[in-house]
Amino acid sequence: MNLGKLYRGRNSAEIFSAFTHRVFKAVQVGDERKARSLQKLILKSTSARFLAIRLVSQLNAGKKTAGIDGKKSLSFEERFNLEELLKMNSGNWKHQGLREIPIPKKDGTTRMLKIPVMNDRALQALIKMALEPEWEARFEPNSYGFRPGRSCHDAIKAIFLSIAKKSKYVLDADIAKCFDRIDHEALLIKLNTFPTIRRQVRAWLKAGVMDGKQLFPTSEGTPQGGVISPLLANIALHGMEERIDKTFPEMSYTSRETWYHKKGTKFRSPRLIRYADDFVILHEDITVVQRCTEIISEWLKDMGLELKPSKTRLTHTLNEYETEKPGFNFLGFNVKQWKVGKYHSKQGFKTIITPSSYKQKIHYDRVASIIDDHKAAPQSALISNLNPVITGWSKFYSTVVSSVVYSTQDHLMYLKLRAWAKRRHNKKNGKWLAKKYWQTIGGNNWVFANKQKGKNPIQLRSHAETSIVLYVKVNGEASPYDGNLIYWSSRMGKHPEVTKRVATLLKKQKGKCTHCQMYFRESDVLEIDHITPKNLGGKDEYKNLQILHRHCHDEKTTEDGSVVKYT
Repeated sequence: MNLGKLYRGRNSAEIFSAFTHRVFKAVQVGDERKARSLQKLILKSTSARFLAIRLVSQLNAGKKTAGIDGKKSLSFEERFNLEELLKMNSGNWKHQGLREIPIPKKDGTTRMLKIPVMNDRALQALIKMALEPEWEARFEPNSYGFRPGRSCHDAIKAIFLSIAKKSKYVLDADIAKCFDRIDHEALLIKLNTFPTIRRQVRAWLKAGVMDGKQLFPTSEGTPQGGVISPLLANIALHGMEERIDKTFPEMSYTSRETWYHKKGTKFRSPRLIRYADDFVILHEDITVVQRCTEIISEWLKDMGLELKPSKTRLTHTLNEYETEKPGFNFLGFNVKQWKVGKYHSKQGFKTIITPSSYKQKIHYDRVASIIDDHKAAPQSALISNLNPVITGWSKFYSTVVSSVVYSTQDHLMYLKLRAWAKRRHNKKNGKWLAKKYWQTIGGNNWVFANKQKGKNPIQLRSHAETSIVLYVKVNGEASPYDGNLIYWSSRMGKHPEVTKRVATLLKKQKGKCTHCQMYFRESDVLEIDHITPKNLGGKDEYKNLQILHRHCHDEKTTEDGSVVKYT
């Protein structure tokens, strides 16, 4: 049966959304038979196949990384041919080997990305379409990594809510080579799906890695770089939170007394917050946290995994614990509590979350390298290259206490810019340099800006311009597959990783591309388009702006006269 015949007049995205929502609801109510039937329907759908091909060949930001076949993109005809190939061989697909790409890590080691060919990516995307709604209905509420509608900001907010009223001990842990060591058989047993998908997942896991002209088999791990790999890793790690809650259930004042609960008191379960293979466990009792460490270590063995000793530590959010200083780093943020007087806080402390010192250094190094790379470039070119970097970094950390960090970054950047100006005019004094490169704009006397006759000056953004905003964590077990489109389109318009202009347009368009009418997804590449092109008289104002997919933007500009042809 074809989904297109069931839903005449609807586009591929609407059909996909309707059926994934039904899979999600079927799993929620425990109707596994109905869920399996709907998943098989998705795999057989022409609409789903075309949508999977579009996701990997047009909408994905990493689509231009080639596999062993060297193919980075697909033409219009190749996309249609691939759909026929998926239709004919979906039950007996032969996966090609993976291409390894070394990626350096901050600890000096390398992470090996393993990139499949474009055809394999399309099949993985199709299988992911069927599997993801099912597992989104099963996943634990405090799992945030590589899941639609969830981000590291949600994980950080969950940590803040857990420790805001009471300081706690923390197990800050990392799983050693998680993606590379997952046991295949244990993963397939946990996947517990029907034979068609099971065969394809097994075949992909066993596909092997090409080194030159030789194929080396893979006996463990789910290769990083595949479309479905993050979902499989989340499935492998699903159950950690449930295991902790089962060992340490919530207990009321009247509950029986145990070694960790005294009768007459209330006991709250330890909080496990996970982002992919990084996680923390929080509780006020150090013995409970230590026992959780043992439980998780035992649980991981069943999946062929273990904790990484060098990245696993016990600490406290407020006080020193043994030789460990208070606080911890997680996902690029530093979480720490400070003692204050009773007039500042009822608890006697404040929770302060800031960008980690390592992330601050990385950002400064990037800004400095851009300035060094533009020694001879015009001031306007330097500003144009710095502004996106400053805006993106500042926006990302705008949900935590970053004002002091922003001021520090602005000061360091000023020193670097002053050295840049002095290098260009080494015989001029500071007063002359200040007059040439810094302007007074809006009451600020030190704006690095380039004056242009008859136009507004091109000015450098400062980090401190970015407002600190309160981030609202995603609701409990909410998922984009739950059908609540109003809630999710509203959240997209408030996300800290998008600019105010993009956020406003996303909310206005209700999360849809106005060209293809498809809902935007986290992995999509989005671009701002002028409805009436500027070269045809269009103005740079909200009523003349829209958000489009990158490939939709390319199609639109070839049709509306935006592209200026030179003869």
